[in-house]
Amino acid sequence: MAAGPTELAPQELRVLVAVADTGGFSAAATALGIGQSAVSHSVRGSETKVGAVLFERGRRGAVPTPAGERAVALARRILRLYEVLGAEARGAGRGAVEGTLRIAAFRSAALHLLPPALERLAARHPGIRPEVRVVREIGAGTAGEVLAGRADLGIATLGAGADTRPDLLTGELVREAYALVHPAGHPDPRSLPLLDWDENCGSYTRAWWRAQDWIPRATVKAEDDAMVLTMVGRGLGMAILPELSLKEATEAVEITDLGPERPMRRVGYVTTSESASTLAVRALIRELRANKG
Repeated sequence: MAAGPTELAPQELRVLVAVADTGGFSAAATALGIGQSAVSHSVRGSETKVGAVLFERGRRGAVPTPAGERAVALARRILRLYEVLGAEARGAGRGAVEGTLRIAAFRSAALHLLPPALERLAARHPGIRPEVRVVREIGAGTAGEVLAGRADLGIATLGAGADTRPDLLTGELVREAYALVHPAGHPDPRSLPLLDWDENCGSYTRAWWRAQDWIPRATVKAEDDAMVLTMVGRGLGMAILPELSLKEATEAVEITDLGPERPMRRVGYVTTSESASTLAVRALIRELRANKG
């Protein structure tokens, strides 16, 4: 007797993604417009085919196992290729680039790196429809969104997280220095309390921070770098911020160079090998690199 097929069909992939996104079989069935029994049957069949349990079932719903997280991430990426297939074929045939382009970026990159690139992209390829989501650079961050199949390209801090994965392609776009920012005119800014936010001080700056005996422990944590900058302007403390964050500085703050040994941050794009081959992602990467020119 011949063995059955082991490949997952597109509908089976959609079911896996829907269960992961909604957190349960019933909610996934509603989202897909099919019966709950069909969802359960599909998931069981997928688990048999791949040879691993993909979801932990419980009273609170369905939670992906480590194998399930990987399967769902790959399912999203495969389904994304199905989505872009038509646009890719048409673009190759007539030289036009079109379709939705999903971008994840942390806040200051979304404000200052992306807009000029997207402006040029729109002028050259009006058929591309960018969708930009701001993602905090904590944990997996923007690179994690790309790996999970929720973004085609991410603007990330390089060398500090998921962008080191071998299945991601990266390219540096800017290298920015950190500087001391403090209330304008303050006679002794280093005596002020330190303001910080969770996304700050990645692995690329920690060694420098540890060597600075004048930097106190942060006494105030803010939601993001913009809030830190506002609080510094109000005289509530000092902060150490990268250049992209300081583009929003007002006359209420003063910026002091930290010297030749100051920490640096590398910012660049991350994408998968399959997304990097698509016309829209290649066009965006060209425009992002043009920012350096």
